[in-house]
Amino acid sequence: MGGYDRRTVRDLRRNNRAAVLRRLYFEGPLSRQELGPATGLSSGSISNVVTELLAEGVLEEAGSVGSDGGRPRTLLRVAAHCACLVGVDVGETRVRVELFDMMLTEVARSEQPLDDGRHDAALVVQLIEKGLASVLAQVGASTGPLLGVGVGVPGIVERRAHGGALVHGQTIGWDAVPLEAMLRESGGITQGDALAEGRRAPLHIDNGAKTLGQAEMWFGAGRGARDAVIALIGSGVGACVVTGGEPYSGASSGAGEWGHTVLTVGGRRCRCGARGCLEAYVGAAAVIDRWREAGGEPDGGDEETVLAELLATGGGEGAPGRLAREVLAETAEYLGAGIADLVNLFNPERIVIGGWAGLLLGPQLLPAVREATDAYALRYPAARTAVELCRLGPDAVTVGAATLPLRRFLDAGGSPPPGVALSV
Repeated sequence: MGGYDRRTVRDLRRNNRAAVLRRLYFEGPLSRQELGPATGLSSGSISNVVTELLAEGVLEEAGSVGSDGGRPRTLLRVAAHCACLVGVDVGETRVRVELFDMMLTEVARSEQPLDDGRHDAALVVQLIEKGLASVLAQVGASTGPLLGVGVGVPGIVERRAHGGALVHGQTIGWDAVPLEAMLRESGGITQGDALAEGRRAPLHIDNGAKTLGQAEMWFGAGRGARDAVIALIGSGVGACVVTGGEPYSGASSGAGEWGHTVLTVGGRRCRCGARGCLEAYVGAAAVIDRWREAGGEPDGGDEETVLAELLATGGGEGAPGRLAREVLAETAEYLGAGIADLVNLFNPERIVIGGWAGLLLGPQLLPAVREATDAYALRYPAARTAVELCRLGPDAVTVGAATLPLRRFLDAGGSPPPGVALSV
């Protein structure tokens, strides 16, 4: 006996709205006539959904196109200013907060330095609050209501039914830090002109590599792939594994900790406390340490400055240039071996290298990384895996963090979270 279809009329309406909204968001502007074949919905359903979304201010008209001698067809698109989104990147040396419109165009940003890379949880909460207040003050009442705040963090995010998300960030000394509760209790997430009348901004927290991965899958080098790995290389190393078009989290949200897979048994000490992790060889801090240990003498500065100096020195003559090239060649081989593990384990269509250090090293090292990947991976899957660089730049974690509330909005068919009214 067949099972009952438990979907309600409300479910059907939400699904129809979501189908139309997603098509227009990722492929618009489109006409009503184009939306029918694209979504599989009837012309009557398309008309009802579009009428609702136009009345709510989620969609707007975007001109018209001819129709083979008939009446012009009106084009529709998502209204970029109907609401706004915030993305937060809790990085290694700073907390970056960016405010975006609905099409993820940056409207305002704020960067709060983490002195000496200290990740005291209470300090991070204060910096997130300060950054949020700054971006909201920069735009005042010129944007729509805030749909939500997405936060990308370095660590595993445990989601609980009560009490909010906990963050397990072993490399920064976070052991089950109740970050969501701390942000809620601080009051900073519910303040500001964009949250007038006491409305509360929905809060979404996820691993930074996973937010980067979602951004690149939606808008960057991963777009169109069903199986991919998006790698984040900064001071540390992480990854977002995508299978069947969806990020894979594992049994307890810990999947993707690629930087803490062991490359050399008994090898270099990693920030996590173990030995031989990939991060201890290809993370920016580790590359710089290996250069110094080999006899390099960088001028100093932050990690980005020193890594750029290593690349520049590698293009020079004499012993310093030769030494820098050796360190870079080793780094490319280590990274290629780590990527080969991803090829053999997940058989992805694409492996995309991002993060500020990955994008700094990538243009020079990518040919050698691909060569090492082919040398260490099984030939059949390696020949079918493209290894390339991210397209969204070093700020992609904040873009990805902002997609967390955006995804909820699209899945809900354009219905805002409770207590948030869209601008019409």
